Amino acid sequence: MSTRTQPPRIPASKTLRTDAAALVASCAGWNSRLAARRITQFLDRELAPCGLTTAQLGLLAQIAEAADDTLGALARRTGLEQSTLSRNLRTLEGEGLIEIAVVETDLRRRAVWLTETGARRLEAAIPVWRQAHARLAERLSPDLARQLADQADALSGG
Repeated sequence: MSTRTQPPRIPASKTLRTDAAALVASCAGWNSRLAARRITQFLDRELAPCGLTTAQLGLLAQIAEAADDTLGALARRTGLEQSTLSRNLRTLEGEGLIEIAVVETDLRRRAVWLTETGARRLEAAIPVWRQAHARLAERLSPDLARQLADQADALSGG
C-alpha cells in the first residue's frame, strides 16, 4: 500500500489573502460571469423539457426577430465571435431548427433563418421561458441583466 503525500502548502500571506478576497468581492468581470453562469444554469434547468438551452433559445429568438439575417449581423447583435457563433449555429442546423445559406447577391456573405421546425420549437419554448422568467424575477430583478447588458455595451467600442 502506497502512501501519497501532499506537497507542503505554502500559506498565502495575509496581504495576498486580503487582496484576493477584495478582488473576488469587487471584480466586475468575475462577478458578472458568476451571475451569468448561475442565471444560465437556472434557466437551462427550466428549459430542459423544451430541448433547448438558454443560449440556443436566445439565438433562435435573435434569428426570428432580425431584419438583417446575415451571420455578421447576428454575431454583432449577440456579441459572439464568428467561430463561436458558427459552432452554436451548427448544432441548431443539425437539429433542423435553422438553415444557413450563401446570400445570392454577395457570395461572401451567409444568411440564417428559422426552419418551420425551428419556428415551432421557439413558439413552444416561449411560454416555458415566460414561466421560468417569472420564477427568476422572484429572486432577481428582471431589469438588472438588461441594464447590465445595456451599460456594458459601451465597453464594446474599445
